[in-house]
Amino acid sequence: MKILIIEDDEIIAQAMCEHIKSWDYECKIAEDFKNIIKEFTQYSPHLVLLDVNLPFYNGYYWCTEIRRISQVPIIFISSASDNMNIIMAMNMGGDDFLVKPFDLQVLSAKIQAMLRRSYDFANQIRILEHNGVCLNLDNATFLFQGNSYDLTKNEFQIMQILMERRGKVVSRNVLMEKLWESDSFIDENTLNVNVNRLRKKLESAGLQNFIKTKKGIGYEI
Repeated sequence: MKILIIEDDEIIAQAMCEHIKSWDYECKIAEDFKNIIKEFTQYSPHLVLLDVNLPFYNGYYWCTEIRRISQVPIIFISSASDNMNIIMAMNMGGDDFLVKPFDLQVLSAKIQAMLRRSYDFANQIRILEHNGVCLNLDNATFLFQGNSYDLTKNEFQIMQILMERRGKVVSRNVLMEKLWESDSFIDENTLNVNVNRLRKKLESAGLQNFIKTKKGIGYEI
């Protein structure tokens, strides 16, 4: 089981991480506080420990962003123990609240209880991520800078194939074969139309040149 700690205080974060590892869980401390979603999707944790006070954006913001793509359990940690902060944490999608300073044994007890309640492993995260773009494989949408965008069936299939092979050129023939497999009867012209529509949708989200053309070969992310 993997646990992601999103905590600005290095001493507290290290203490929590060492204690968590002593219980035979995997643990990672977030480093890029400007791009928590990238760290989240790359690590795919089973539980998140999330501080309220963070650089750039607070914990409530990141909880909302995580909830756009995942129902992973989130335990807020904060020195602010007033009712307003606790209510805000729960309303933003948090599952529990731990007040600083806390005993590490209490932390491990809360983690174990939360994992027991949350997992029969039915809800695994199904996300592809590249350079801050998150493709949700369950609902055919992509998320970028806090905004969600719907994709058509063909747009989604093309985006999925390219993101699965990011950094590699995908030939036009491979794309057409994959689309034919999913009963999308597609030829060269139809592929061009769908790729152009997908590009326009990405550009409207602020993603210029996300899909690159390799002349005579195919496309690459």
